[in-house]
Amino acid sequence: MDTMVLEKYAKLLVKIGVNIQKGQILVILSPIEAAPFTRIISEIAFKEGAKDVQILWKDELSTKIKYLHAPDEVFEEYPNWQKEFYISYARAGAAFLNIYAADPELLKDVNAERVAKYHKVTNIALKEYRERTMTNQNAWCIASIPTVSWAKKVFPDLSEEEAVNKLWEAILKTVRVDREDPVAAWEEHKNNLKKRMEILNSHRFQYLHYKNALGTDLKIELPENHIWMGGADFTQEGLAFIANMPTEEVFTLPKKTGVNGKVVSSMPLNYNGSLIENFSLTLKDGRIIDFTAEKGYENLRHLIETDEGSHYLGEVALVPYDSPISNLKTLFYNTLFDENASCHLAIGKAYSPCIKGGEKMSTEELEKEGANDSLVHEDFMIGTKDLEIMGTTFDGKEIPIFKNGNFAF
Repeated sequence: MDTMVLEKYAKLLVKIGVNIQKGQILVILSPIEAAPFTRIISEIAFKEGAKDVQILWKDELSTKIKYLHAPDEVFEEYPNWQKEFYISYARAGAAFLNIYAADPELLKDVNAERVAKYHKVTNIALKEYRERTMTNQNAWCIASIPTVSWAKKVFPDLSEEEAVNKLWEAILKTVRVDREDPVAAWEEHKNNLKKRMEILNSHRFQYLHYKNALGTDLKIELPENHIWMGGADFTQEGLAFIANMPTEEVFTLPKKTGVNGKVVSSMPLNYNGSLIENFSLTLKDGRIIDFTAEKGYENLRHLIETDEGSHYLGEVALVPYDSPISNLKTLFYNTLFDENASCHLAIGKAYSPCIKGGEKMSTEELEKEGANDSLVHEDFMIGTKDLEIMGTTFDGKEIPIFKNGNFAF
């Protein structure tokens, strides 16, 4: 990939993604395959005034070896040095940039129970760090670059080089780096999402009713003080950042005990290095009481059984079927991209800023408002070309939100 293009992308992530401030620390979580690009990010961050750049390298092949051959006790505790790494930098006000480019089926041959156990141990150990990011105490951004294993999954009929190049092309398009001025393009995009948010917030919906031909028939109640968000997030000091690049969604939270009916997935879910495909959830009073999956049933079971909160939903996100990522007609097998091509929900923890004043509330106060709490937050895609969503306001007025997969307004 052309160095000038990489620098353009890296600058976008530093200036718009995490919005690095002078004297601030940047922490980069990066696969070793992304090392050349990560070094470019590091250099740009220093030029933009970062006090320090710390990089935590990840090697997923080594991770697979560990899952296959390490003794069981290794997965019963999280390394203390890694916990201190995350939490100490979070407390120091660092911004976090996660380069997410996982092989969608890396761990398909690994015992699902072993993976689930360590995933839960990790989430418990990093609870403070996750709380800080999900309440926007720290700026954070997730972005991607191609790796060979991921690119070959997305474009299996192409050579490795062709697949990587084609995935690069798709990624750069979705994050608007193909534009002459990506920063200006993102400002325009944020404003467009803000207009959608304002319309949704002005209606004060109490219920959303989803229906499509896949079998989704789901009624979602929203908390009285819910807020629709999208585009830019803001730290508690008021600094803008983009948590997901790309992003096409506007989102809020469901009332924990107010979801009833059945929802059917419209895309595979890449979870813990394995794919969960063609699955459905049945909910009563917010709780998942039944589920099915043609592939990855055990992985879905482990996700739902992580804790009590993982039996409930934590996010409602709207993405039109006719949107830039969806129109690429590409299944990315990567939630960062697939969730921004499709309406989606999330199993687990709710974002507290989606409740008025929620970022300053305790867990108990959030629960009273209707927000769910969990160790996990896992998005899954439900949007289709024929999705219909009818909204009912708190004063009883019915207003179409989605018609034929797209916004009705």
